[in-house]
Amino acid sequence: MNVSRIDLNLLVFLDVLLREKSVTKAANHLGITQPAMSNGLRRLRDMFGDPLLVRTSEGMTATARALELQPMVRSILSDIDMVVQPKEVFSPATSRRVFRIMASDYAESTLIPALLRRLRRVAPNIILDVLTPSDVSFLDVEQGRVDMAINRFDKMPQSFHQKTIWEDSFSCLLSVHNPLVFDFTLENYLNANHIWVSKTGFGVGVGVNPKDVQRLGWVDEALTRLGRKRKISVFTRHYQVAMLLAQQHDLIATLPSRAALLTLDSPGVVVKEPPFPIPPIELKMAWSPLLQNNSDHRWLRQLITEVANEPEERETRAKD
Repeated sequence: MNVSRIDLNLLVFLDVLLREKSVTKAANHLGITQPAMSNGLRRLRDMFGDPLLVRTSEGMTATARALELQPMVRSILSDIDMVVQPKEVFSPATSRRVFRIMASDYAESTLIPALLRRLRRVAPNIILDVLTPSDVSFLDVEQGRVDMAINRFDKMPQSFHQKTIWEDSFSCLLSVHNPLVFDFTLENYLNANHIWVSKTGFGVGVGVNPKDVQRLGWVDEALTRLGRKRKISVFTRHYQVAMLLAQQHDLIATLPSRAALLTLDSPGVVVKEPPFPIPPIELKMAWSPLLQNNSDHRWLRQLITEVANEPEERETRAKD
């Protein structure tokens, strides 16, 4: 095939079709008529010798060839975008940009305050719009309506760019009046009542089945490897709630350490190391390939990386 004869608009069509999985929605997204989009799909099928999208009981479904092409097409369009974008110099000191960031409760508690302190110094007019995972879908991020998602992700679209912000260990929070403070063994830990807290990925959460260990997450999976199980009395998706509940004398919260260390100034709780090994977790930021080469977005990603690498005062005190 002669590359010079390829209509690059077809790659744009293919990118949107594979994202929307609907000729009508893809046409609306690109501002063209449905017949024009149908004609584009016909030409794409001829070009690749594959149906690309087939109608099933669940709607239009991408073929194996289409799924193989999707990240490559996205990469090509991203490179073209970088070539044709005008060279702009982002000026954080004068910018009034609104950055929309989806952040988990954990990220909102541990990362966002430090990020905001830095922004007040170097970019005082920039506004952060912090959304919860329940507010946002993969499509919102993919289409650039949300600048970034910061969370722990079990799965993520292949087209997304991502970067690990930090790794975090686990710590336990107990009331100062909990008798286990002075005898924090594995057996006593297992006999206690526990607060479960987690929210990964995107979308509205669903109820947790206490018997489904694989969906309970890192702490319970680590116990399963030891052939043990803890007694969970409360399920919550908010770390701040878990930290408050840990002040009750008969409850234990096992949290990522950066969240647990937020309570160092609280006289009502004690931070303890778990009495068994738990693998660390990764906090990641993810963003759309549409924003990969955007100058102000690149600046924000670099700033978040710098802030994440700064040792917090609480962490330093905890090690002393």
